[in-house]
Amino acid sequence: MQMLLNNRYRILRTLGSGGFGETFLAEDTQMPSLRRCVIKQLKPIHNNLQIYQLVQERFQREAAILEELGGNSDKIPALYAYFQLNGLFYLVQEYIEGDTLTAKVKQQLVFSESAIRELLVNLLPVLEYVHSKHIVHRDIKPDNIILRSSDGKPVLIDFGAVRETMGTVINSQGSLASSIIIGTPGYMPSEQAMGRPVYVSDLYSLGITVIYLLTGKQPQELETDTHSGEIVWHSHALNISPTMTFIIDKAIAYHPRDRFASAREMLEALQGIANTILPTQPPSIQPPAVSASSRESVRSTPSTAGAHSYNGILIGSIIAGGLIGASVILGLVLTKSSQPSLEQPVAKQTASSVPEGTSPSENLGTLSPSASGNTNLQPQNVSTPAQLDTNSTNLPSSFYSWLSQRLVTDADLNAKDGYELDIMRNSIFARHGRRFDTPGLQQYFDKQSWYRPIYSPMEFDKRNLLSATEQRNVEYIVEYQNRYNRRYFRK
Repeated sequence: MQMLLNNRYRILRTLGSGGFGETFLAEDTQMPSLRRCVIKQLKPIHNNLQIYQLVQERFQREAAILEELGGNSDKIPALYAYFQLNGLFYLVQEYIEGDTLTAKVKQQLVFSESAIRELLVNLLPVLEYVHSKHIVHRDIKPDNIILRSSDGKPVLIDFGAVRETMGTVINSQGSLASSIIIGTPGYMPSEQAMGRPVYVSDLYSLGITVIYLLTGKQPQELETDTHSGEIVWHSHALNISPTMTFIIDKAIAYHPRDRFASAREMLEALQGIANTILPTQPPSIQPPAVSASSRESVRSTPSTAGAHSYNGILIGSIIAGGLIGASVILGLVLTKSSQPSLEQPVAKQTASSVPEGTSPSENLGTLSPSASGNTNLQPQNVSTPAQLDTNSTNLPSSFYSWLSQRLVTDADLNAKDGYELDIMRNSIFARHGRRFDTPGLQQYFDKQSWYRPIYSPMEFDKRNLLSATEQRNVEYIVEYQNRYNRRYFRK
Protein backbone atom coordinates (compact mmCIF):
# COMPACT_ATOMS: atom_id res chain seq x y z
CA MET A 1 0.00 0.00 0.00
CA GLN A 2 1.35 3.45 -0.96
CA MET A 3 2.43 5.55 2.03
CA LEU A 4 0.57 8.76 2.75
CA LEU A 5 2.39 12.00 3.40
CA ASN A 6 1.30 13.36 6.79
CA ASN A 7 -1.14 10.41 6.90
CA ARG A 8 -3.29 12.19 4.33
CA TYR A 9 -1.75 13.03 0.96
CA ARG A 10 -1.01 10.39 -1.67
CA ILE A 11 1.79 11.47 -4.02
CA LEU A 12 0.89 10.89 -7.67
CA ARG A 13 3.95 12.26 -9.44
CA THR A 14 6.76 14.80 -9.18
CA LEU A 15 6.08 18.11 -10.89
CA GLY A 16 9.49 19.66 -10.41
CA SER A 17 12.58 19.89 -8.24
CA GLY A 18 15.18 22.50 -7.38
CA GLY A 19 17.61 23.73 -4.78
CA PHE A 20 14.89 24.24 -2.17
CA GLY A 21 13.09 20.91 -2.50
CA GLU A 22 10.50 19.28 -4.69
CA THR A 23 6.96 19.85 -5.91
CA PHE A 24 4.44 17.02 -6.18
CA LEU A 25 0.99 16.42 -7.54
CA ALA A 26 -1.02 14.62 -4.86
CA GLU A 27 -4.55 13.69 -3.89
CA ASP A 28 -6.18 14.37 -0.56
CA THR A 29 -7.43 11.06 0.79
CA GLN A 30 -9.45 12.79 3.51
CA MET A 31 -11.67 14.52 0.97
CA PRO A 32 -14.55 12.53 -0.58
CA SER A 33 -13.56 13.74 -4.05
CA LEU A 34 -9.88 12.80 -3.54
CA ARG A 35 -9.23 16.41 -4.43
CA ARG A 36 -5.96 16.93 -6.26
CA CYS A 37 -3.49 19.38 -4.84
CA VAL A 38 0.07 20.61 -5.26
CA ILE A 39 2.49 19.92 -2.41
CA LYS A 40 5.70 21.91 -2.13
CA GLN A 41 8.37 20.29 -0.02
CA LEU A 42 10.86 22.92 1.19
CA LYS A 43 14.19 22.46 2.91
CA PRO A 44 16.23 25.15 4.71
CA ILE A 45 19.74 25.54 3.33
CA HIS A 46 21.26 25.42 6.83
CA ASN A 47 20.86 22.83 9.59
CA ASN A 48 21.76 25.26 12.37
CA LEU A 49 19.14 24.96 15.15
CA GLN A 50 18.90 28.72 15.71
CA ILE A 51 18.39 29.34 12.00
CA TYR A 52 15.87 26.49 11.81
CA GLN A 53 13.74 28.12 14.52
CA LEU A 54 13.87 31.44 12.67
CA VAL A 55 12.92 29.75 9.41
CA GLN A 56 10.03 28.03 11.20
CA GLU A 57 8.65 31.37 12.39
CA ARG A 58 9.00 32.99 8.99
CA PHE A 59 7.48 29.98 7.24
CA GLN A 60 4.35 30.25 9.38
CA ARG A 61 4.13 33.96 8.61
CA GLU A 62 4.58 33.48 4.88
CA ALA A 63 2.03 30.66 4.85
CA ALA A 64 -0.51 33.00 6.48
CA ILE A 65 0.16 35.56 3.74
CA LEU A 66 -0.34 32.95 1.02
CA GLU A 67 -3.61 31.93 2.65
CA GLU A 68 -4.84 35.52 2.57
CA LEU A 69 -3.75 36.10 -1.03
CA GLY A 70 -5.34 32.91 -2.32
CA GLY A 71 -8.48 33.49 -0.31
CA ASN A 72 -9.09 36.92 -1.82
CA SER A 73 -8.18 36.30 -5.47
CA ASP A 74 -9.30 33.56 -7.81
CA LYS A 75 -6.13 34.12 -9.86
CA ILE A 76 -3.83 33.01 -7.03
CA PRO A 77 -3.87 29.35 -5.86
CA ALA A 78 -5.65 28.76 -2.55
CA LEU A 79 -3.57 27.46 0.36
CA TYR A 80 -5.19 24.33 1.81
CA ALA A 81 -2.68 23.47 4.55
CA TYR A 82 0.92 23.72 5.75
CA PHE A 83 2.92 21.49 8.07
CA GLN A 84 6.40 20.36 9.12
CA LEU A 85 7.67 16.79 8.94
CA ASN A 86 11.13 15.36 9.59
CA GLY A 87 12.80 18.76 9.41
CA LEU A 88 11.12 19.69 6.13
CA PHE A 89 8.38 22.24 5.48
CA TYR A 90 5.32 21.58 3.33
CA LEU A 91 2.74 23.76 1.60
CA VAL A 92 -0.46 22.21 0.24
CA GLN A 93 -1.99 24.38 -2.47
CA GLU A 94 -4.81 24.34 -5.00
CA TYR A 95 -3.98 22.43 -8.17
CA ILE A 96 -4.54 24.64 -11.21
CA GLU A 97 -5.32 22.51 -14.22
CA GLY A 98 -4.11 24.14 -17.41
CA ASP A 99 -1.02 25.07 -19.41
CA THR A 100 1.76 27.46 -18.53
CA LEU A 101 2.41 30.33 -20.92
CA THR A 102 5.62 28.56 -21.94
CA ALA A 103 3.62 25.52 -22.98
CA LYS A 104 1.14 27.69 -24.88
CA VAL A 105 3.87 29.33 -26.93
CA LYS A 106 5.38 25.95 -27.76
CA GLN A 107 1.95 24.63 -28.79
CA GLN A 108 0.54 27.56 -30.72
CA LEU A 109 3.40 29.92 -31.54
CA VAL A 110 3.24 33.55 -30.48
CA PHE A 111 0.34 35.49 -28.98
CA SER A 112 -1.66 38.15 -30.82
CA GLU A 113 -1.85 41.68 -29.45
CA SER A 114 -5.48 41.23 -28.42
CA ALA A 115 -4.52 38.08 -26.46
CA ILE A 116 -1.73 40.05 -24.74
CA ARG A 117 -4.15 42.84 -23.87
CA GLU A 118 -6.60 40.38 -22.35
CA LEU A 119 -3.79 38.72 -20.37
CA LEU A 120 -2.62 42.03 -18.92
CA VAL A 121 -6.14 43.20 -18.09
CA ASN A 122 -6.52 40.04 -16.01
CA LEU A 123 -3.09 40.02 -14.35
CA LEU A 124 -2.48 43.68 -13.51
CA PRO A 125 -5.33 43.88 -10.95
CA VAL A 126 -3.83 40.77 -9.30
CA LEU A 127 -0.45 42.48 -9.03
CA GLU A 128 -2.10 45.64 -7.71
CA TYR A 129 -3.71 43.57 -4.97
CA VAL A 130 -0.47 41.70 -4.16
CA HIS A 131 1.49 44.94 -3.95
CA SER A 132 -1.18 46.47 -1.71
CA LYS A 133 -0.21 43.75 0.78
CA HIS A 134 3.43 44.92 0.63
CA ILE A 135 4.50 41.81 -1.29
CA VAL A 136 6.66 41.57 -4.40
CA HIS A 137 6.16 38.33 -6.31
CA ARG A 138 9.78 38.34 -7.59
CA ASP A 139 9.50 35.47 -10.04
CA ILE A 140 7.00 36.39 -12.72
CA LYS A 141 7.82 34.46 -15.89
CA PRO A 142 5.98 32.30 -18.45
CA ASP A 143 6.43 29.15 -16.34
CA ASN A 144 4.72 30.80 -13.36
CA ILE A 145 1.55 31.88 -15.14
CA ILE A 146 -0.99 29.13 -15.89
CA LEU A 147 -3.94 29.57 -18.23
CA ARG A 148 -6.68 27.75 -16.33
CA SER A 149 -8.45 25.12 -18.44
CA SER A 150 -11.91 25.85 -17.02
CA ASP A 151 -12.10 29.48 -18.10
CA GLY A 152 -8.83 30.40 -19.83
CA LYS A 153 -7.97 32.95 -17.13
CA PRO A 154 -4.32 33.42 -16.06
CA VAL A 155 -3.33 32.27 -12.56
CA LEU A 156 -0.15 33.55 -10.89
CA ILE A 157 1.78 30.84 -9.05
CA ASP A 158 5.03 30.29 -7.10
CA PHE A 159 5.62 33.43 -5.03
CA GLY A 160 9.26 33.89 -4.05
CA ALA A 161 8.83 34.79 -0.35
CA VAL A 162 8.74 31.21 0.95
CA ARG A 163 11.84 30.26 -1.02
CA GLU A 164 13.62 33.29 0.38
CA THR A 165 12.66 32.13 3.86
CA MET A 166 14.39 28.80 3.20
CA GLY A 167 17.56 30.73 2.37
CA THR A 168 17.61 32.57 5.70
CA VAL A 169 21.01 33.03 7.36
CA ILE A 170 22.36 35.16 10.19
CA ASN A 171 24.82 37.75 8.90
CA SER A 172 27.97 39.04 10.59
CA GLN A 173 25.93 41.67 12.46
CA GLY A 174 23.74 38.96 13.96
CA SER A 175 20.70 39.97 11.90
CA LEU A 176 18.43 37.89 9.70
CA ALA A 177 19.35 37.98 6.04
CA SER A 178 18.75 36.02 2.89
CA SER A 179 21.69 34.29 1.28
CA ILE A 180 19.95 33.95 -2.09
CA ILE A 181 18.50 36.08 -4.84
CA ILE A 182 14.95 35.14 -5.82
CA GLY A 183 14.17 35.49 -9.50
CA THR A 184 14.99 34.08 -12.91
CA PRO A 185 17.90 35.49 -14.97
CA GLY A 186 16.60 37.41 -17.93
CA TYR A 187 13.21 38.02 -16.36
CA MET A 188 14.31 39.98 -13.30
CA PRO A 189 15.54 43.59 -13.49
CA SER A 190 18.92 44.82 -12.32
CA GLU A 191 17.74 46.11 -8.93
CA GLN A 192 16.27 42.70 -8.12
CA ALA A 193 19.46 40.96 -9.21
CA MET A 194 21.21 43.10 -6.58
CA GLY A 195 18.78 41.91 -3.92
CA ARG A 196 16.69 45.10 -3.86
CA PRO A 197 13.34 44.29 -5.49
CA VAL A 198 10.60 46.92 -5.54
CA TYR A 199 6.99 46.73 -6.67
CA VAL A 200 7.73 47.73 -10.25
CA SER A 201 10.29 44.94 -10.47
CA ASP A 202 7.24 42.73 -11.04
CA LEU A 203 6.10 45.00 -13.89
CA TYR A 204 9.50 44.57 -15.53
CA SER A 205 9.22 40.78 -15.28
CA LEU A 206 5.69 40.91 -16.68
CA GLY A 207 6.88 43.06 -19.58
CA ILE A 208 9.67 40.62 -20.42
CA THR A 209 7.13 37.79 -20.22
CA VAL A 210 4.93 39.63 -22.73
CA ILE A 211 7.88 40.05 -25.09
CA TYR A 212 8.45 36.29 -24.96
CA LEU A 213 4.78 35.71 -25.76
CA LEU A 214 4.93 38.13 -28.71
CA THR A 215 8.24 36.94 -30.16
CA GLY A 216 8.74 33.36 -28.95
CA LYS A 217 12.25 34.37 -27.88
CA GLN A 218 13.70 33.99 -24.41
CA PRO A 219 15.39 37.12 -22.96
CA GLN A 220 18.83 35.63 -23.53
CA GLU A 221 18.09 35.44 -27.25
CA LEU A 222 17.47 39.19 -27.53
CA GLU A 223 20.10 41.89 -27.82
CA THR A 224 20.59 44.62 -25.23
CA ASP A 225 21.41 48.18 -26.19
CA THR A 226 24.88 48.79 -24.78
CA HIS A 227 24.19 52.48 -24.10
CA SER A 228 20.74 52.42 -22.50
CA GLY A 229 20.61 48.85 -21.16
CA GLU A 230 17.20 48.40 -22.84
CA ILE A 231 16.08 45.16 -24.49
CA VAL A 232 16.01 45.33 -28.32
CA TRP A 233 12.87 43.46 -29.36
CA HIS A 234 10.77 45.55 -31.78
CA SER A 235 12.04 43.90 -34.95
CA HIS A 236 10.89 40.50 -33.68
CA ALA A 237 7.26 41.58 -33.17
CA LEU A 238 6.29 43.60 -36.21
CA ASN A 239 2.51 43.38 -35.94
CA ILE A 240 2.24 45.27 -32.63
CA SER A 241 0.65 48.71 -32.49
CA PRO A 242 2.81 51.71 -31.52
CA THR A 243 0.87 52.29 -28.31
CA MET A 244 1.20 48.71 -27.10
CA THR A 245 4.89 48.89 -27.96
CA PHE A 246 5.20 51.97 -25.79
CA ILE A 247 3.44 50.35 -22.83
CA ILE A 248 5.75 47.33 -22.98
CA ASP A 249 8.84 49.53 -23.32
CA LYS A 250 7.82 51.61 -20.31
CA ALA A 251 7.25 48.47 -18.23
CA ILE A 252 10.76 47.15 -19.00
CA ALA A 253 12.65 50.43 -18.67
CA TYR A 254 16.08 49.83 -17.16
CA HIS A 255 15.63 52.19 -14.21
CA PRO A 256 12.60 51.67 -11.90
CA ARG A 257 11.71 55.38 -11.94
CA ASP A 258 11.16 55.23 -15.70
CA ARG A 259 8.60 52.40 -15.47
CA PHE A 260 4.93 52.73 -14.63
CA ALA A 261 4.65 53.73 -10.98
CA SER A 262 2.20 50.94 -10.24
CA ALA A 263 0.23 48.08 -11.74
CA ARG A 264 -2.84 50.35 -11.63
CA GLU A 265 -1.12 53.01 -13.72
CA MET A 266 -0.08 50.43 -16.30
CA LEU A 267 -3.64 49.08 -16.40
CA GLU A 268 -5.05 52.59 -16.88
CA ALA A 269 -2.71 53.18 -19.81
CA LEU A 270 -3.73 49.85 -21.31
CA GLN A 271 -7.44 50.52 -20.88
CA GLY A 272 -7.04 54.04 -22.23
CA ILE A 273 -5.68 52.88 -25.58
CA ALA A 274 -8.14 50.01 -25.88
CA ASN A 275 -10.92 52.41 -26.91
CA THR A 276 -8.87 54.53 -29.29
CA ILE A 277 -6.29 53.24 -31.72
CA LEU A 278 -5.48 49.64 -30.91
CA PRO A 279 -6.18 47.42 -33.92
CA THR A 280 -9.06 44.99 -33.75
CA GLN A 281 -7.71 41.44 -33.70
CA PRO A 282 -9.30 38.09 -32.99
CA PRO A 283 -8.66 36.85 -29.43
CA SER A 284 -6.99 33.68 -30.63
CA ILE A 285 -3.26 33.12 -30.47
CA GLN A 286 -1.73 33.43 -33.88
CA PRO A 287 1.66 33.97 -35.53
CA PRO A 288 2.40 37.43 -36.95
CA ALA A 289 1.90 38.02 -40.64
CA VAL A 290 4.25 40.74 -41.87
CA SER A 291 4.98 41.85 -45.39
CA ALA A 292 8.50 42.20 -46.71
CA SER A 293 8.01 45.96 -47.09
CA SER A 294 6.99 46.23 -43.45
CA ARG A 295 10.06 44.30 -42.36
CA GLU A 296 12.27 46.62 -44.36
CA SER A 297 10.67 49.75 -42.92
CA VAL A 298 11.15 48.50 -39.39
CA ARG A 299 14.77 47.57 -40.01
CA SER A 300 15.40 51.15 -41.07
CA THR A 301 13.88 52.46 -37.83
CA PRO A 302 15.96 52.65 -34.61
CA SER A 303 15.07 49.73 -32.38
CA THR A 304 16.32 51.04 -29.05
CA ALA A 305 13.45 51.81 -26.68
CA GLY A 306 14.91 53.80 -23.79
CA ALA A 307 12.56 55.91 -21.71
CA HIS A 308 14.27 59.12 -22.87
CA SER A 309 14.94 58.29 -26.55
CA TYR A 310 11.73 57.88 -28.51
CA ASN A 311 12.39 59.89 -31.66
CA GLY A 312 12.95 56.76 -33.72
CA ILE A 313 9.88 55.11 -32.26
CA LEU A 314 7.81 58.20 -33.00
CA ILE A 315 8.79 58.14 -36.67
CA GLY A 316 8.25 54.40 -36.84
CA SER A 317 4.89 54.89 -35.19
CA ILE A 318 3.82 57.37 -37.84
CA ILE A 319 4.75 54.85 -40.52
CA ALA A 320 3.13 51.90 -38.77
CA GLY A 321 0.17 53.38 -37.00
CA GLY A 322 -0.58 56.79 -38.46
CA LEU A 323 -0.41 60.25 -37.02
CA ILE A 324 -2.88 59.60 -34.20
CA GLY A 325 -0.94 56.58 -32.98
CA ALA A 326 2.29 58.55 -32.92
CA SER A 327 0.61 61.40 -31.06
CA VAL A 328 -0.65 58.98 -28.41
CA ILE A 329 2.88 57.71 -27.84
CA LEU A 330 4.21 61.26 -27.67
CA GLY A 331 1.65 62.12 -25.02
CA LEU A 332 2.24 58.98 -22.96
CA VAL A 333 6.02 59.32 -22.94
CA LEU A 334 5.72 62.63 -21.11
CA THR A 335 3.96 61.02 -18.14
CA LYS A 336 6.52 60.50 -15.37
CA SER A 337 5.84 58.88 -11.99
CA SER A 338 7.65 58.40 -8.70
CA GLN A 339 8.71 54.92 -7.58
CA PRO A 340 7.35 53.46 -4.31
CA SER A 341 9.77 51.56 -2.10
CA LEU A 342 9.13 47.99 -1.04
CA GLU A 343 10.21 48.54 2.54
CA GLN A 344 8.72 51.92 3.38
CA PRO A 345 6.36 54.51 1.88
CA VAL A 346 7.93 57.20 -0.27
CA ALA A 347 7.00 60.76 0.58
CA LYS A 348 4.75 62.26 -2.07
CA GLN A 349 6.53 64.66 -4.40
CA THR A 350 4.77 67.88 -5.27
CA ALA A 351 4.78 68.70 -8.95
CA SER A 352 3.71 72.03 -10.35
CA SER A 353 0.61 71.94 -12.49
CA VAL A 354 0.47 72.90 -16.14
CA PRO A 355 0.14 76.68 -16.53
CA GLU A 356 -3.23 77.53 -18.00
CA GLY A 357 -1.92 79.41 -21.01
CA THR A 358 1.49 77.82 -21.66
CA SER A 359 3.04 74.55 -22.72
CA PRO A 360 4.04 72.18 -19.89
CA SER A 361 7.30 71.08 -21.48
CA GLU A 362 9.93 72.59 -23.73
CA ASN A 363 10.58 69.10 -25.06
CA LEU A 364 7.00 68.56 -26.22
CA GLY A 365 7.75 69.52 -29.78
CA THR A 366 5.41 69.39 -32.74
CA LEU A 367 4.65 66.87 -35.41
CA SER A 368 6.08 68.49 -38.49
CA PRO A 369 5.12 67.59 -42.06
CA SER A 370 8.68 66.43 -42.74
CA ALA A 371 8.55 64.02 -39.80
CA SER A 372 5.46 62.25 -40.98
CA GLY A 373 5.76 62.55 -44.71
CA ASN A 374 2.37 64.28 -44.78
CA THR A 375 2.40 67.74 -46.33
CA ASN A 376 -1.00 68.74 -44.90
CA LEU A 377 -1.30 68.10 -41.20
CA GLN A 378 -3.87 70.81 -40.48
CA PRO A 379 -7.32 69.39 -39.67
CA GLN A 380 -9.70 69.64 -42.57
CA ASN A 381 -13.14 71.32 -42.56
CA VAL A 382 -12.60 72.94 -39.16
CA SER A 383 -15.55 75.00 -38.06
CA THR A 384 -15.49 77.51 -35.23
CA PRO A 385 -18.40 76.86 -32.88
CA ALA A 386 -19.95 79.64 -30.88
CA GLN A 387 -17.96 80.22 -27.74
CA LEU A 388 -19.22 78.89 -24.45
CA ASP A 389 -20.77 81.86 -22.70
CA THR A 390 -19.02 82.47 -19.38
CA ASN A 391 -21.95 84.51 -18.14
CA SER A 392 -24.64 81.90 -18.76
CA THR A 393 -23.13 78.50 -19.44
CA ASN A 394 -23.49 75.98 -16.62
CA LEU A 395 -22.05 72.71 -17.84
CA PRO A 396 -23.27 69.46 -16.27
CA SER A 397 -20.60 67.69 -14.25
CA SER A 398 -20.41 64.93 -16.88
CA PHE A 399 -19.77 67.29 -19.83
CA TYR A 400 -16.05 66.46 -20.06
CA SER A 401 -16.00 63.52 -17.65
CA TRP A 402 -14.95 61.20 -20.48
CA LEU A 403 -11.51 62.82 -20.33
CA SER A 404 -10.97 60.78 -17.16
CA GLN A 405 -12.06 57.55 -18.83
CA ARG A 406 -10.35 57.32 -22.22
CA LEU A 407 -7.55 58.91 -24.21
CA VAL A 408 -8.34 61.97 -26.32
CA THR A 409 -7.53 61.94 -30.05
CA ASP A 410 -7.36 64.58 -32.78
CA ALA A 411 -10.88 63.58 -33.82
CA ASP A 412 -12.14 64.87 -30.46
CA LEU A 413 -10.40 68.22 -30.92
CA ASN A 414 -10.55 69.15 -34.60
CA ALA A 415 -13.88 71.03 -34.50
CA LYS A 416 -13.06 73.09 -31.39
CA ASP A 417 -11.66 76.61 -31.22
CA GLY A 418 -9.04 77.84 -28.75
CA TYR A 419 -11.63 78.91 -26.19
CA GLU A 420 -13.30 75.51 -25.92
CA LEU A 421 -9.94 73.69 -25.98
CA ASP A 422 -8.76 75.78 -23.02
CA ILE A 423 -11.98 75.02 -21.13
CA MET A 424 -11.78 71.34 -22.04
CA ARG A 425 -8.17 70.95 -20.89
CA ASN A 426 -8.56 72.88 -17.66
CA SER A 427 -11.79 71.09 -16.77
CA ILE A 428 -9.55 68.11 -15.91
CA PHE A 429 -7.84 70.24 -13.24
CA ALA A 430 -11.08 71.90 -12.14
CA ARG A 431 -12.74 68.54 -11.53
CA HIS A 432 -10.03 67.83 -8.94
CA GLY A 433 -10.51 71.19 -7.20
CA ARG A 434 -7.80 73.41 -8.65
CA ARG A 435 -8.04 77.22 -8.65
CA PHE A 436 -6.65 79.23 -11.58
CA ASP A 437 -4.40 82.29 -11.89
CA THR A 438 -6.03 83.27 -15.17
CA PRO A 439 -9.09 85.42 -14.30
CA GLY A 440 -11.16 84.31 -17.28
CA LEU A 441 -10.75 80.62 -16.44
CA GLN A 442 -11.49 81.16 -12.75
CA GLN A 443 -14.60 83.17 -13.60
CA TYR A 444 -15.80 80.45 -15.95
CA PHE A 445 -15.42 77.57 -13.49
CA ASP A 446 -16.83 79.62 -10.61
CA LYS A 447 -20.13 79.56 -12.52
CA GLN A 448 -20.19 75.75 -12.73
CA SER A 449 -22.39 74.11 -10.09
CA TRP A 450 -20.10 71.07 -9.82
CA TYR A 451 -16.92 73.09 -9.26
CA ARG A 452 -15.48 72.84 -5.72
CA PRO A 453 -12.12 74.73 -5.55
CA ILE A 454 -9.70 73.29 -3.00
CA TYR A 455 -6.12 73.86 -4.16
CA SER A 456 -4.21 76.93 -5.25
CA PRO A 457 -2.18 76.48 -8.47
CA MET A 458 1.00 76.01 -6.41
CA GLU A 459 -0.61 73.45 -4.08
CA PHE A 460 -2.15 71.39 -6.86
CA ASP A 461 -0.17 68.11 -7.07
CA LYS A 462 -0.88 66.93 -10.59
CA ARG A 463 1.16 63.77 -10.26
CA ASN A 464 -0.87 62.41 -7.36
CA LEU A 465 -4.30 63.89 -8.06
CA LEU A 466 -4.62 63.10 -11.77
CA SER A 467 -4.83 59.60 -13.18
CA ALA A 468 -2.40 58.48 -15.89
CA THR A 469 -5.18 58.93 -18.47
CA GLU A 470 -5.92 62.47 -17.28
CA GLN A 471 -2.23 63.45 -17.25
CA ARG A 472 -1.79 62.14 -20.76
CA ASN A 473 -4.92 63.98 -21.98
CA VAL A 474 -3.68 67.29 -20.58
CA GLU A 475 -0.38 66.86 -22.39
CA TYR A 476 -2.10 65.79 -25.59
CA ILE A 477 -4.45 68.79 -25.70
CA VAL A 478 -1.56 71.17 -24.93
CA GLU A 479 0.45 69.67 -27.79
CA TYR A 480 -2.54 69.99 -30.12
CA GLN A 481 -3.07 73.62 -29.17
CA ASN A 482 0.58 74.43 -29.71
CA ARG A 483 0.61 72.60 -33.04
CA TYR A 484 -2.30 74.61 -34.44
CA ASN A 485 -1.88 77.78 -32.36
CA ARG A 486 -5.32 77.50 -30.79
CA ARG A 487 -5.25 79.44 -27.54
CA TYR A 488 -7.70 81.84 -25.97
CA PHE A 489 -6.95 82.50 -22.32
CA ARG A 490 -3.74 84.34 -21.49
CA LYS A 491 -2.47 85.49 -18.11
